[in-house]
Amino acid sequence: MFTGIVEGVGEVVAASEDEGGRRLRVRPEFEVEDLHHGQSIAVSGVCLTVEAFAEDRSWFEVFLASETVEKTYLGGVGEGETVNLERALPAEGRFDGHLVQGHVDTTTTVTAVERVGDDWWFEFALPEGMERYVVEKGSVALDGISLTVAERTDETLAVAVIPTTYDLTTLSSKSVGDPVHVEVDVIAKYVENMVSGYAERVAPDAPAPDAE
Repeated sequence: MFTGIVEGVGEVVAASEDEGGRRLRVRPEFEVEDLHHGQSIAVSGVCLTVEAFAEDRSWFEVFLASETVEKTYLGGVGEGETVNLERALPAEGRFDGHLVQGHVDTTTTVTAVERVGDDWWFEFALPEGMERYVVEKGSVALDGISLTVAERTDETLAVAVIPTTYDLTTLSSKSVGDPVHVEVDVIAKYVENMVSGYAERVAPDAPAPDAE
């Protein structure tokens, strides 16, 4: 489990195709003292497992299974590119963001970037099928960053980004057309699953609710 509070970025120093998937070697641009084999780490919002690392913790390797390659844009990430990094939340850790699983729902693209004073305004295409999970003032994880939906239309969602988030994450390198991972709030999906079919059971002749 993660919170969407990115610790910093890492540079992809090696990327190679491997049997059944792809392997990435990442060099964190911040000190990582407790890195260990089997540890969960979110790489731009994708929960992956540390399979190898340097003794001085200067790099670590993760394996992307074929499903991960197909559902995310990490299959196209190459040497020299940067990714957001967040280690899993410890049981005694402070919960500053929102519940993020690292299970990416889909990808989208940046449609607009605007500087507003010291802050930034980012707009993204609203992915098809995700409309009902995205609400104004609700939470969404974009490339693993916990953000609040500032505005939502039928076709887009927008977030306001403070300087700290802009500087510490890959958002500072994003431009229009770039891909972004999307993970909607899992609580919304649980609620949907629990109430699914409830209206039909209570009032079977009632019209179906609008999915929007």
